[in-house]
Amino acid sequence: MGSKARKRVVLPTRPAPPTVEQILEDVRGARAEDPVFTALATEDSPGPFGRAEDPEAQQEQLYHQSWAYVAANQRLQQVGDELRQRCKDLRRAGQELEWDIGQGPRNMEENGGSVSFPPVTLAM
Repeated sequence: MGSKARKRVVLPTRPAPPTVEQILEDVRGARAEDPVFTALATEDSPGPFGRAEDPEAQQEQLYHQSWAYVAANQRLQQVGDELRQRCKDLRRAGQELEWDIGQGPRNMEENGGSVSFPPVTLAM
């Protein structure tokens, strides 16, 4: 049975994304214990609705949040650079593969229809 015989599944259309007002309403209506607020919170840092009253504690909390943000941002930039390099490598490998594939028929014509492959050694 070929791939042409398969029926294509038609997916329903996606609903419209929520508006900013709907998102804000949802966030404001959430409890402080909601996982969206507690999943990334550290044990000693208060949630968004339970801010520390001590200005020094607030300053310390903001410092740690800023430091975490900068570290995450640097990591994202590093990963982005690595991803760009891997993408370049894959493109280069694809071009080499296309070139090798294009050379295949020419090599067959030059060798009288036979193709010779380099010897393969298996290490065991």
